Amino acid sequence: MRFLGEAIYWRGPAPFVFVPVPDDLSAQIRAVAAEVTYGWGVIPANVTIGATTYYTALFPKDGRYLVPIKKVVQDAEKVGVGDTVEIHLTLGRER
Repeated sequence: MRFLGEAIYWRGPAPFVFVPVPDDLSAQIRAVAAEVTYGWGVIPANVTIGATTYYTALFPKDGRYLVPIKKVVQDAEKVGVGDTVEIHLTLGRER
């Protein structure tokens, strides 16, 4: 999945900067969530932002999913709250 989204602050698990997955893609993720989740509603995923690829877990929030942007990725790709970010997302465990 590829999409553009605005980086937001949400008081949740660190690093506190997330990109919401659009509604249509969140619906696609929900459709396969039972097959890929490892519990608690979180979805394992590989994420690429710019030249950086990392493993994380998507968090469900208000009917959508949030992509956490790790601090090291924020620094490497110069991503901050309010920035538009291109996300390439692959569901599943780390490869």
